[in-house]
Amino acid sequence: MSENDTITQILVTILSVMIVILVILTLIFVALKVKEKKNEKKPYKKEKNKKIANDNKNKKTAKLKEYTKESIMDFMEFEKIEDNMIVQKKGKRFLMAIECQGVNYDLMSRVEKVAVEEGFQQFLNTLTHQIQIYIQTRSVNLEDSISRYQKRVKEIEDNYRKMQFQYNSAMQANTYNTEQKNQMEYEMTKQKNLLEYATDLLNDTKQMSLNRNILNKKYFIIVPYYFEENNGEKYDYEEIKNIAFSELYTKSQSIIRTLSACSISGKILNSNELVDLLYVAYNRDDSDLFSAKKAMRAGFEDMYSTAPDALDKKMRLLDQQIEEKGKDIAEQAVSEARTDKELMLKLREENMQQYAYDFAEDLIEENRNFVGNDIAETAKAKIKRKRKETEEGGIANENEQKKTRGRKATTK
Repeated sequence: MSENDTITQILVTILSVMIVILVILTLIFVALKVKEKKNEKKPYKKEKNKKIANDNKNKKTAKLKEYTKESIMDFMEFEKIEDNMIVQKKGKRFLMAIECQGVNYDLMSRVEKVAVEEGFQQFLNTLTHQIQIYIQTRSVNLEDSISRYQKRVKEIEDNYRKMQFQYNSAMQANTYNTEQKNQMEYEMTKQKNLLEYATDLLNDTKQMSLNRNILNKKYFIIVPYYFEENNGEKYDYEEIKNIAFSELYTKSQSIIRTLSACSISGKILNSNELVDLLYVAYNRDDSDLFSAKKAMRAGFEDMYSTAPDALDKKMRLLDQQIEEKGKDIAEQAVSEARTDKELMLKLREENMQQYAYDFAEDLIEENRNFVGNDIAETAKAKIKRKRKETEEGGIANENEQKKTRGRKATTK
């Protein structure tokens, strides 16, 4: 083997080892880059996962706090009250209520008790449909009675004051005889006694209203009607409602007539009375303090059904603020990025000559084997000399500009 072949083999071996080392270094570099990118993405992923978890939590909280008309009606098991009927199951079931005035069975004689028992037995035998007997215990609310008593007492007092004024005028004018004066005194005394009695009754009623332990029981018979009783015939809602009202009214009147044999009177509740019945059923603790009439006069049902949730409103405002702040941050970031890019461009323009000298030196160094070492060194020396001259010329120009600015300032 010649000497040239040996050198060639050594060079090939060295080149192979360098290539292997280069490949290994490349793989290590790629692995480090990939790991670095993963580390950069992790905080974003964590933040994203945290945001998703918070959004899910907020959605769950919103679902818990969100109350709609449908959810409330599902809880109350009725949809609306219309034409003296309670509508249920999306217009497929209707209810009518009969309020019954009971009798004191214990105070009746034997004959009267037997008559009541026979009448009630007759009532049960004539039933051909379902009914429900509902007993509601209420605290006695004397507010309406007190209001009526106050108006009546005010009328009696006004009449008494008027009669007293007429009597005093007659005494001063002396236009009435003795019999007429006695008659006026009698009427005025009677009116005064009536006023005193009414005032005492009003005060006693007010005192009774303070006692919340006075209870009253009300008795109701609930009559249902199911749309399925029409044998599957198709009707619109208005026709169904009219049929239901006719059927329920007929059944209710039949029940009232049959109960009259037991000395029990009854009446069909109208829509307002049905509202009061359901209001007490769903608000037992507060119905004696805040009645259904007060709630309707105060517009309570309007506020309850239309007022927006305060937390939802605040959430929407926060979302708007986040969007506005995000836009401002994005605009500022874009502006700063443009400014940085402009600064880099300006810096590159100012140092363009220096960058050109650097590039020239690198280019000569890369082509040293082709141009030769002597020429390469000479060329690099010339480039360094020109670089130095350029730098000195720039410094001289800068000093000259400073002197010129100083002379101008002194002249001014």
